[in-house]
Amino acid sequence: MLITVLVLMSASVVAFAAEIDSVTTRNVELENSRTAINQIFNQRLKEGIDEANRKRISIHAVGDLELYREGEYCDEQVLYRELRKAIFKSNSVTWGLKGYHLDIQLRSLLVRNSYSLPLNDSIYRDIDYIEGISLNLKQLSDVVHVEGNLIGVDKLGHFFAEGWRYFELMEYDNRSLSDVLAWGREKESGLFGYSTTGIFSYADLVANFNGMRFWNKVLLKHDDPLKGVIANLLERPYVTCDIQIIDSFKAGEIVRAWEFSVEFDIEDFIDGSWDEGNNCNSYADPVIEEKVVKRIHDIDQNFTCPYQKEACTRARVKYGELSRNLLHPFCLRAK
Repeated sequence: MLITVLVLMSASVVAFAAEIDSVTTRNVELENSRTAINQIFNQRLKEGIDEANRKRISIHAVGDLELYREGEYCDEQVLYRELRKAIFKSNSVTWGLKGYHLDIQLRSLLVRNSYSLPLNDSIYRDIDYIEGISLNLKQLSDVVHVEGNLIGVDKLGHFFAEGWRYFELMEYDNRSLSDVLAWGREKESGLFGYSTTGIFSYADLVANFNGMRFWNKVLLKHDDPLKGVIANLLERPYVTCDIQIIDSFKAGEIVRAWEFSVEFDIEDFIDGSWDEGNNCNSYADPVIEEKVVKRIHDIDQNFTCPYQKEACTRARVKYGELSRNLLHPFCLRAK
């Protein structure tokens, strides 16, 4: 019975948290992954948009007849659903696994641009199963360089999966931004962090928040919280509902469909605070922190977090009053 319980517990916690080592990998030379990441997700966004347009026509049976019924043009719920299916390349994976499922895909898709480090060679090698069960059940995620920033591939899983959850809470549950940020911190203190890996990642919180900005920009029904009035007026959504001239002429009525208006660029969202070497981690227990710090000093006695203080300075400017919800105290105070 005890073994069964432990297996079930392991299966549940493994779904949530993945970690990276941004210290041991600091000086690894990697190609810029910006173009590769953009190509992957622009293709998936196009697939989702095309599928959303196709889903406007549904087939239903009445007796022995199959009838074709046209749905609403530009159905927002259908669009969001098909985009999520296309981005995660799955409709069956439970939500707690979405980000991790995407993380695993990207490790393979970005293998030429990324670096994979075994847990036993990392700064987390001394964290045992009791201290960090999920950390020990899974391999570390890979790291990539994006425009000079060293980030974990797991951050892209957070960006799209937890970013959607942030957006969903605000869009459909009428939660405030402060409520959503507090929800994210609560999760990072639980199944996404302290409870499963022993590590609280502020960089995860930054990725989550920027993912919310991404999902908001899909239709841009609300202002971007980081942009001013003029910048928001000039902002364009990724997807627009446009009149299809040829189809309208054939149908004898106005026909609309979703169109890809602006291509996705990960550089619009990534900054130095996605890098755990700058936006430092916190640890569930002083014992865990002592183990990690010892291993960091074994690698580089001069390493201190934040590694790039100017990255924290830029992040504080970018996030303004939200910085206290997204940045580690060391990053907040860095000069």
